[in-house]
Amino acid sequence: MGNTEKIKEKYDEWVREFLLPTLKKIPEWRKFATLFGIDIKPLYTPLDVRDDYLSTLGFPGEYPFTRGIYPSMYRSRLWTFREYSGFGSPEDTNRRYKFLISQGQTGLSVAFDLPTQLGLDPDHELAYPEVGKVGVSIPEVASMSILFDNIDIRKITTSFTINATAAEILAMYITVAESRGIDKAVLDGTIQNDILKEFIARNLYIYPPLHSMRYTTDIIAYTSKNLPKWHPISISGYHFREAGATAVQELAFTLADAIEYTNWVINRWKMNVDDFASGLSFFFAATTNLFEEVAKFRAARRLYARIMRERFGANKSESMKMKFHVQTSGAALTAQQPEVNIIRTTIQALAAVLGGAQSLHVNAYDEALALPTEKSVKLALRVQQVIAYESGVIDSIDPLGGSYYIEWLTDIIEEETMKIIDYVDRLGGMTKAVEIGYPQRAIAESAYQYQRMVEEGKISIIGVNMFREEREPNIELHRVDPVSRERSIRRVREVRENRDREAWERAIRELRRTADGENENVFPYILNAIRARATIGEVSGVLRDVWGEYRPPSIY
Repeated sequence: MGNTEKIKEKYDEWVREFLLPTLKKIPEWRKFATLFGIDIKPLYTPLDVRDDYLSTLGFPGEYPFTRGIYPSMYRSRLWTFREYSGFGSPEDTNRRYKFLISQGQTGLSVAFDLPTQLGLDPDHELAYPEVGKVGVSIPEVASMSILFDNIDIRKITTSFTINATAAEILAMYITVAESRGIDKAVLDGTIQNDILKEFIARNLYIYPPLHSMRYTTDIIAYTSKNLPKWHPISISGYHFREAGATAVQELAFTLADAIEYTNWVINRWKMNVDDFASGLSFFFAATTNLFEEVAKFRAARRLYARIMRERFGANKSESMKMKFHVQTSGAALTAQQPEVNIIRTTIQALAAVLGGAQSLHVNAYDEALALPTEKSVKLALRVQQVIAYESGVIDSIDPLGGSYYIEWLTDIIEEETMKIIDYVDRLGGMTKAVEIGYPQRAIAESAYQYQRMVEEGKISIIGVNMFREEREPNIELHRVDPVSRERSIRRVREVRENRDREAWERAIRELRRTADGENENVFPYILNAIRARATIGEVSGVLRDVWGEYRPPSIY
């Protein structure tokens, strides 16, 4: 009898002689299943995992990268500590950045207000109520320069959460660097620039899908040749998860988006995948289900490596490495008993680290109620630092690797993810899937099912449907100074009044001509317009005139 048969015989004996008699006396207190609907057994053994270590796990830094994309992982370099921050005017946010850097933050992450994200200047009638409210107002390059005042952008990586106006924001950052004598080739950071997920979950889009895809992929093509250290896109599953997607849907739709962007760059610009794939990056959520999240991250690396090699013919190792940022779940934060959120985000951050993230943001405990205070954001940063410097979880690479449960969970997430990707392929790709509303409907259905289970008590949330307290939380909340809005409005008007009118008109005219055609890359013309002190509203206004604005179909 072989070893597998011996284990199977012993396992059956254990179930018969030990487990079942125990469960007759003490039944399980709830149903155990993954959040994506697969039953979880009481115990996992070698019978549940693939017996092929080299092809499914391998070693860190080697294909298929299941155990990590770098040979030494956190033993050589920790992940980047980020806290997503932005509010009011650039002066306000600059002070917060300097505070976070003084407390040990190692990378910046910029949150923009809604007018900036939607291409509206702060004095636009639709923008006024939202200026500086959920992020910082950056309508023109002068504001971008103030945002990074006395911060050495040659030495720190900066992540910009910006999509429909990503080109304008990157152009401002480049222009600020040039004004300081910094070559744009040394700039290191990321713009989110993931417009497909806006159509699916976040809804901060401007232009129709095909024009939006041109906008996004033109940026990728430009940066691959001119900004070698820059990540021109952060393909984001985070927002799918926050909108109600399961872990499998989050991963599947993110990878389907990656496939779509890669196809577009190859087809539009006739580029080889190895010419640009190393710049692609990703962004995922971490929820409180520790093992499911760790397995998701491991499955993501393995799937991406295989897709890039087998589907696109990538030859370079860097083209197959999935580099990703993780943010703890905002949707998991509760307004009830907000201090309990510290425990939730600690577990979520631990999942990101055990899953091998390259960058991490931990939400502050008060963010279900308001933007974080200086006190709460410092505590969120300390969560990362305690995990890094005190917990010991970084001492060994992929420490959960080899766990029968983790390996089974990694395999099952991979299998279920591929079912969705195959279906998207049959629909004709992710742009087509978005146009007919497939991912939108799938996420909405998952969100409904999750909320129903919460309301029925099948999913427990402390303070919401368990261990509730009637008293209102009594904590300090952050308030944005209303003076910040007037400061932003005054500055954008001064920029319009003091710029070289002829250079501005010439740049805007050339941008309009390029957008009206199809063959030229639109990014250099956006960059020239920003150099001529065009505002974000003016650049976006030109593209709105030429490309139109998107109106989504009804999907319910």
